[in-house]
Amino acid sequence: MGGLVLALDQGTTSTRAIAFRAPDLVPVATARRELEQHFPASGWVEHAPEDLLGHSRIVLREALAAAGAAPADVAAIGITNQRETTLLWDRRTGRAVHRAIVWQDRRTEPACAALRATAHAAAIAARTGLLPDPYFSATKLAWLLEHVPGARAAAAAGHLAFGTVDSWLLWHMTGGRVHATDATNASRTMLYDIRNGTWDEALLDLFRIPRAVLPQVRDSAGDFGMLAAEWLGAAVPVRGIAGDQQAAMVGQACFSRGMVKSTYGTGCFLLLHTGTEVVASSNRLLTTVALQLDGRRTYALEGAIFVAGAAVQWLRDGLHVIADAAETGALAAAADAAQTVTLVPAFTGLGAPWWDAEARGAIFGLTRATGPRELARAALESVGQQTADLVDAMRADMGAVRTGGVGETVLRVDGGMVASDWTMQFLADILGAPVDRPRVAETTALGAAYLAGLAAGVCPPPEAFARTWSLDRRFSPAMAPDERVRRRAVWADAVRRTRTRV
Repeated sequence: MGGLVLALDQGTTSTRAIAFRAPDLVPVATARRELEQHFPASGWVEHAPEDLLGHSRIVLREALAAAGAAPADVAAIGITNQRETTLLWDRRTGRAVHRAIVWQDRRTEPACAALRATAHAAAIAARTGLLPDPYFSATKLAWLLEHVPGARAAAAAGHLAFGTVDSWLLWHMTGGRVHATDATNASRTMLYDIRNGTWDEALLDLFRIPRAVLPQVRDSAGDFGMLAAEWLGAAVPVRGIAGDQQAAMVGQACFSRGMVKSTYGTGCFLLLHTGTEVVASSNRLLTTVALQLDGRRTYALEGAIFVAGAAVQWLRDGLHVIADAAETGALAAAADAAQTVTLVPAFTGLGAPWWDAEARGAIFGLTRATGPRELARAALESVGQQTADLVDAMRADMGAVRTGGVGETVLRVDGGMVASDWTMQFLADILGAPVDRPRVAETTALGAAYLAGLAAGVCPPPEAFARTWSLDRRFSPAMAPDERVRRRAVWADAVRRTRTRV
């Protein structure tokens, strides 16, 4: 058996492959390709399915070559993916019937608004842990079946297959032999009963989705078939799958109840582990599957922020006020302290805890003296402020069930934005809590590699893996409490003025 584990990390803006050396999972080689996003209409976001496949094949080959290894050296492959993004393809040809509809896409908001006005909203929350929102897969899949000519008839005849990105990749990686997903991805579809661990028949009827299109749901670490030889030159076992945020939770070794991680990429996703208890939020957070191993599910409360790193990307690509994302920390540090500029980056609506799909971004406090420095600071501060909204909601939820809670827990962070010391210090300041940045920043890929290595027998059990987590730097809060209260009030007022649903 080989000594490497390959992680395929298919994200919203890029596809990466990282080769890790087992059993300690030290990264030894990386390959990456940027992924083009398509915006065919206002609020619509799509990916080309061929890019998802082509880029994945390329980066796997490049990472293996960069590691100086052969397929025989690979013990297993793990997949982690952008969640909720929806694909529908023809089993006979392997071709998608439409571009992938990305998790950020808002085209199904009218259908979700109609659901929120009915008793179905409570049933959806009770069974899936989710709220009726375009973010999730169910209404995207229903839209495809309704709007792609011939799709509904083909689905009824058993010719079509649905999947989130992991299922699309796996189907092709195994030469069409395996149509499966794992419980973490299934729990993001708004079709999956998270308590019973089954597709929900009543919800399938509600959304008019034929059961025949659905993938099989499996453990996050287990047998997902063999990578077809044409991908790398020889067959390799695929042994792990998890949605990107749950994979990051694994990579951060957040296996125990009460542990919290927050990932800062295109969006921000904060997960609080609740163990085997399904905690229903009273503050519009989501309840989701954290992991499923050996048929046993654990759960998490999740807060989703749609725009985090995407705000910095907007400064670069939309406003052209910076040339590189790395500039923002220095610009923010040099901003005029006398100006209070607040950016609410609701470019695709507001996520948790507001869930306002019609809200749109706004900037408050502009003066004639406002420039790139103040805009950079406002963009970075918006990430910390949105995180604080989520932490406040989690404190309330966990306090309601009398389980300690976030206030006593250090926040473990990961993702591209955590490289910015300025951003992480502001995050600690506005939370009034310590923020820990790990030595291995690519925790999403690390989590996928660990799950695959665990199933392949080359990685230790979770409690031993947790002991390998190591700290790069702890950011401790330094902001005066009165200043924190003032800044939170300014932010709350800006959000209030941005929202359309109160």
